[in-house]
Amino acid sequence: FLQFRAEPMPGDLIEISRTGSSHWALYVGDGYVVHLAPPGKGGWEKSEAGSPTGLGEVKRQLLAEVVGNCFYKVNNHLDHLYKPRPIEEMLRSGKEMVGKEMEYSDMSRNCERLVTNMRYGKARSRQVRPSLGGS
Repeated sequence: FLQFRAEPMPGDLIEISRTGSSHWALYVGDGYVVHLAPPGKGGWEKSEAGSPTGLGEVKRQLLAEVVGNCFYKVNNHLDHLYKPRPIEEMLRSGKEMVGKEMEYSDMSRNCERLVTNMRYGKARSRQVRPSLGGS
C-alpha cells in the first residue's frame, strides 16, 4: 500500500507520473530533490518519438519545478525488500552525485536506478520492461 503525505521526508523516493512512464527523484529536504534529468533542454517533454537516451545530468532542483503540472507521490516501494540507508548517507550520496553526467536510458541506468541506489545502496528499477511482444 502506498503512502500519500502532504510533505515528503528527507530520503523519501518521489514518483512523478508522466505520460507513459514515471520519473523518480530523492527528496533531500527544504523542497528540493536530486534526480537524473533526461538529456535535452525539455527533457521528457521532447520524448514524443520515444524515450530519451543519451547523457542526462544529476540535478538538485525544487520538487515543484521537477513535478511541473504532473502528479507525484512518496513511493518507498522497496522498503519491504531492503533496509534504507541512514538519512545522512542518502543525503551525502545525493549531494556527491549532483552535476555528474550519466547515461540516461529506460533500459539500463535510469532515474529510478539512481535514486534506489541512493536510498538502499542497490540500483533497482521496475521500469525495465520488454518494449514489444507479449506480457
